[in-house]
Amino acid sequence: MIKSIQLSGVHSKLTKEVRAYVQKKIGGLDKFIPKDARGSTQVDVKIKEAKSKDKQMFECEIIVKLPKANLAVHEKSTTALSAIDIAEDNLKNQLKKYKEKHSGPRLHRRILRRINRRG
Repeated sequence: MIKSIQLSGVHSKLTKEVRAYVQKKIGGLDKFIPKDARGSTQVDVKIKEAKSKDKQMFECEIIVKLPKANLAVHEKSTTALSAIDIAEDNLKNQLKKYKEKHSGPRLHRRILRRINRRG
């Protein structure tokens, strides 16, 4: 679990349900972060409520501060939970790319050894 998650609501108060959902979804993304970077990872989650004439919209903005990069995701949806889900999917893809790029060379050697053994 990611330990340092800062959660804030803009123009709305966050319910316990939303807070627990963010902890579960965003906190579970630590498996996509390299092991050496997990301790210093910080996550800021902002959930904004925007009311228009027709309907109510929620915006979820997630900023992940990693040692060698900052990742940001901004998504909109009609409910706060669906905005969190969409943002989590996009963030998961960005974290996978980060892990590929910034993980050590040992990982690549291990993968190559496995491929060579099978072939």
